[in-house]
Amino acid sequence: MLIAESDYGAWDAVEMARLVRERQITGADLAETALARIDDLRALNAVADLADGAQAGPAGDGPAGDGVLAGVPFAVKELLAWPGLPWTMGSRLMAANPAPGLSPYATRIRDSGLNVICSATSSEFGLLGSTESALRGPTLNPWRDGLSAGGSSGGSAALVAAGILPMAHGDDAGGSLRVPAGLCGVFGFKPSNRRGTQAWPDAPGFAALVVEHCMSRSVRDSAAFLAATERTGPAAAYPPVGVIEGPSATRLRIAVLTPTLLGREPDDAVARELDRAAKLCESLGHQVEIADHPDIDGQAISDGFFTTAAVAMAQMAQMAAQKLGRPPGPAELEPFTLELIDWAATLNPDAPADCERALTDGGRAYLRLFERCDVVLSPTLARVSWPIGHLSPAAGRETLIRRTQEAVGYTPIHNVAGCPAMTVPLGRHEGLPVGIHFAAAPGADRLLLSLAYELEAAAPWTADMPDTAWLTRRS
Repeated sequence: MLIAESDYGAWDAVEMARLVRERQITGADLAETALARIDDLRALNAVADLADGAQAGPAGDGPAGDGVLAGVPFAVKELLAWPGLPWTMGSRLMAANPAPGLSPYATRIRDSGLNVICSATSSEFGLLGSTESALRGPTLNPWRDGLSAGGSSGGSAALVAAGILPMAHGDDAGGSLRVPAGLCGVFGFKPSNRRGTQAWPDAPGFAALVVEHCMSRSVRDSAAFLAATERTGPAAAYPPVGVIEGPSATRLRIAVLTPTLLGREPDDAVARELDRAAKLCESLGHQVEIADHPDIDGQAISDGFFTTAAVAMAQMAQMAAQKLGRPPGPAELEPFTLELIDWAATLNPDAPADCERALTDGGRAYLRLFERCDVVLSPTLARVSWPIGHLSPAAGRETLIRRTQEAVGYTPIHNVAGCPAMTVPLGRHEGLPVGIHFAAAPGADRLLLSLAYELEAAAPWTADMPDTAWLTRRS
């Protein structure tokens, strides 16, 4: 049974789960409605693949019926292996790759009761800040035609922003969750690195920076998802956050950091929204002051990220060559990925170790900010938006690195330092969302989520959704 669009769009995941538990609706009703929305807005191009059996969906009384989010429709990013979905990594090379068994993290998603009805689009191997892969084509930003939804978790951000799903999975190695959440006007939270929200927590190299979570419209959905998926028990690096249901009475020391780590000032529109957010925090009783810029070599951090990614892609290509009987080429990999592989072959053998030291030093320097404050406030991005094609994988390696540095200069350091961080949809400019970013010391996830609840109550955003009529016409 299809649910009225006005009701479906007003419910967050926690509310949907309550209605399923109380048998006012079924998981199958929710799945059917979500799939109808996917079909109506197929021009968004945010869905990678539909899951086997997605049409039926659990009714809340199946094997996962006791999960806290049982019956709620959900999408996993196509970089996360999930049974019944191809594990494509956003690449033609792996388009027919079957998913292996569930990772410990994916198992916790399953046990929460979420009904995975589809996978969401990503950039190839999650490398770029725009979701426009050769495998899928461009994912649109539901706020305006021609704009990028961001990346690499662009499909998930678009699905949530357009009201197709109440929340969707994303991962974040340097902003891959927070960047699209900021561009699409949804709430995007990156947990502390060692909280156990990693698909493969013991993976080395670039994979060690990747943190898994979700994007949502409401803060409580994100908090509920974290409580359901964080690692607990003796192996956990931090005490569990548990369920957070509202703001804290504690007033915080908030330090405002305006330039990126590369010293670039944000665009004027972004700076204005940052100032508004700082004044909002001050009006709520928090102590707000300008932060001293951390003594970090921003260029070294950028070089470290792209070098680490290049080495990872070269290792992937070697494994692929063993199966193909030849190196993968333009029929399997995008130009940017191939350029990274070629670049990796020119690197000094000491380059990976040098980059790891640079990242470690940068992370330590950033953490010294928290000796004088509880939270660092900054823009999420230096720009309000960018068009599809601006970060196309065909734009050329040097151009893509430069453009990424210009726009995405705030988020990567938090993966290096292990900080929890979030983009909050507090800003607006000419009808487009502007994400405002908050970060705290490693392990302080509860502090950030409590602040998010307070900001949501003071400046509500959950009802502020794009007009998707233009997408319906295009479909």
